[in-house]
Amino acid sequence: MILRSTSCWVLVTLVALGRSTQPSAPEPVSAPLRELPWGQLNFLHTTDTHGWHAGHLQEPSFTGDWGDYISFAQRLHAKADNEGRDLLLIDTGDRIEGNGLYDASDPKGLYTRAIFKEQHIHVICTGNHELYHKASSDNEYLSTVPNSHGNYLASNLDIIDPNSDERVPLAPRFKKFTTKNQGIRILAFGFLFDFKGNANNTIVEPVEKTVRQRWFLEAIHDREVDLFLVVGHVPLDSSEFPTIFKAIRQVQWDTPIQFFGGHTHIRDYLEYDSKAYGLESGRYMETIGFMSITGLSTGGQSSTRPPVAEAIRSSPKFARRYIDNNLYSFHHHSFLNSTTFPTAHGRNVTAMIALARKDLKLDHRFGCAPQDLWTNRAPFPHQKSIFSWLQVQVLPDVVSETTRKDVPRLVIVNTGGIRFDIFKGPFTIDTTYTVSPFTSRFRYIKDVPFQTAKRLKRILNQNVPQLVEIPHELATHLPVSSRTQAAAFEGSRESSDLNYGLANQMPLSSENDLPLIPGYTTHDAAGSDGDDTIHSPIKFYTVPNVIESRVAFPTSEAGDAEDPEKVDLVYIDFIEPYILRILKFLGTGYEIGDTEAYMEGKQLTELISEWVEGNWGGDC
Repeated sequence: MILRSTSCWVLVTLVALGRSTQPSAPEPVSAPLRELPWGQLNFLHTTDTHGWHAGHLQEPSFTGDWGDYISFAQRLHAKADNEGRDLLLIDTGDRIEGNGLYDASDPKGLYTRAIFKEQHIHVICTGNHELYHKASSDNEYLSTVPNSHGNYLASNLDIIDPNSDERVPLAPRFKKFTTKNQGIRILAFGFLFDFKGNANNTIVEPVEKTVRQRWFLEAIHDREVDLFLVVGHVPLDSSEFPTIFKAIRQVQWDTPIQFFGGHTHIRDYLEYDSKAYGLESGRYMETIGFMSITGLSTGGQSSTRPPVAEAIRSSPKFARRYIDNNLYSFHHHSFLNSTTFPTAHGRNVTAMIALARKDLKLDHRFGCAPQDLWTNRAPFPHQKSIFSWLQVQVLPDVVSETTRKDVPRLVIVNTGGIRFDIFKGPFTIDTTYTVSPFTSRFRYIKDVPFQTAKRLKRILNQNVPQLVEIPHELATHLPVSSRTQAAAFEGSRESSDLNYGLANQMPLSSENDLPLIPGYTTHDAAGSDGDDTIHSPIKFYTVPNVIESRVAFPTSEAGDAEDPEKVDLVYIDFIEPYILRILKFLGTGYEIGDTEAYMEGKQLTELISEWVEGNWGGDC
């Protein structure tokens, strides 16, 4: 599946495309919009983009690509400069794994690193996905950090330098800077949640320990600061951000603090106190977060203009907006159109993406999906559930060891390994990686008593804390905080909890008569007016942490499945530590030495594409 580059990747000025956005992307759909709440200091925020820099080629609401985002940022910078405001760009990690643009190249990220660096981002930090493998964290250190020109921050993350073998900070711990128009003095940090699944060439220091270190305490004692800016690959309501908030407040009781989070793939907004707020901006290039603050002091020297007139120093005002990533929204918020909106830089990056996709053959078709299959928009089990499809059709067909094909096997796959929906139509190389981008392979334990093996699914899906600390990628679909209910995120509750009405959600634009289309209907700590696009809600459902397929089980004369005495216990290698821990709890003596590669360690990603090619062939 991994494709090597067939053309030399050279950064050159490219002929601008006739239109921005990728050539195969559908046109965005008109919808009623809310305006952006511009302030004295403004932010654009991306997080958990996971390689989706080409945008969504089958979903009109999210078709903007990284080149369009560059044009959008340039246009908003011009507006901010013209009005004497400031605009900063933030990215909070997980830029890799999840799309063919990153995953299909050899080495991985060959194109996306060059594409990503074309956007000037003022503060950037690491996500957990950058740290799973030594190669990706080395790439952060050797490529992304220097390409960020001092804007990459790593407050609680070290790396073993691949050149010197010494432990060093991945990037600077913090930075202080002054905004160019307002002269706002900002002290910025970049954190990662207390992650434990990183490769052994990186060291993630617990946040609680970091905030007691001398350098951090000296930094937050700086009295010449108008705003603390804390960016992190951290959920807003986890323990890490409150820990940082309390540490700052013990020293600076009234200095405003702005947090930017990530990791949970949701649109979210949270108040820590009246002068401290946090924003999280979704996933997969579906959302561009917009945040504004008015009322900050300006102790620094403004380089161009005095403070904006509406700034009220004693009571800062915070506001947010979640922008659907498409040209309809971008044109509206920049007050431009298809002719005037694209910049030369943005179009060139769009062209870079198109060339990369062509070089990687991402549109190569394995087959044609006969219907939509959903991760969360259908219950499990259900004929429209991607997990039912995997459980009933795919796994029984493809999970088979040649030398043990007649041995009954119980196959366990974590639902977090399936990252996205399948849409009716072409199933391509790109689709394969958006559905399952991970390199997880199958392993097994021979001849496990069935009465023991069959208990694993129930225990894994109960999240019994004393047995197993379920990692994020395994616990993808746990109940979400009641603060935010979005139409496309990991971790949803039952559908009845998502039907937030649209009363009091009238748009501020004049396009009130436009029809509503299904999409994000977010309810957060500030209410239900955060989405820039007013959508009709989508029903979402909870799915279990793992699913199980029983393959080659004996049957009675009547055709009913019977329980075997023993089975081959087959599972994705990512969950092996949890499988072994539970088996130990159940009184068995299985250890890592009892496990073996299954099917020569074939990846789930490969098996899915092979199944599609064999079963969904033909024209769409």
